[in-house]
Amino acid sequence: MLKLTDLTLHYGHSQILNGISLEATRGEVTCVMGTNGVGKTSLIKAISGTHPRSGGDLILNGEALPPLPAHRMAWKGVAYVPQGREIFPLLTVRENLEAGFVCLPNNEHFVPDEIFDMFPVLKKMQNRRGGDLSGGQQQQLAIARALITKPQLLLLDEPTEGIQPNIIQQIGEVIRHLRTKGEMAIILVEQYFDFAYNLADKFIVLRRGAVLMQGTRDQLSREQVLQGVTV
Repeated sequence: MLKLTDLTLHYGHSQILNGISLEATRGEVTCVMGTNGVGKTSLIKAISGTHPRSGGDLILNGEALPPLPAHRMAWKGVAYVPQGREIFPLLTVRENLEAGFVCLPNNEHFVPDEIFDMFPVLKKMQNRRGGDLSGGQQQQLAIARALITKPQLLLLDEPTEGIQPNIIQQIGEVIRHLRTKGEMAIILVEQYFDFAYNLADKFIVLRRGAVLMQGTRDQLSREQVLQGVTV
């Protein structure tokens, strides 16, 4: 689904990512891990088009893509749930969900029942403003809005940050459900080690903007991954 080769990224004159190569496969969760400041969010921004990559190749579903802005990547099937959620606080829950329609043909401008099956609280709160939701509810809304676009690649940046344990568990169940459906590749950036380790099929551990280690669950033990993300 996604293949990166020698991806680099700069902020001004500062190089943040140094030759990142990875693959993310449909029906799998690829977890990007590492301590604060190693480039995890920058990598997600480069993939999503939120910040243009400086160099390297990106192949999505067999198509080699030049650096494209975020809205073009969304049309290509990339959905990004950013750290901090970034829902529209003055729009209702339903209006936030309907914002995802921009990536869909007119005959698909509806909220599938499956969205409310995965996030029942959103069905009850459809007419409530996004800014009035709790942090956990906003996170569910942000993920649901991304899923409305029917992505081929789902990017999740720290979905458990500041979220109560019962919502974390529910988000984990949603990710497992999406993986089982096998319709998309999922890249998860996560600091909560147990949450990430239990979900991941593949690990990418970053250090100083480069890949320190990567491999599948069969190739990397829990101890190896934990050591890689420990300061």
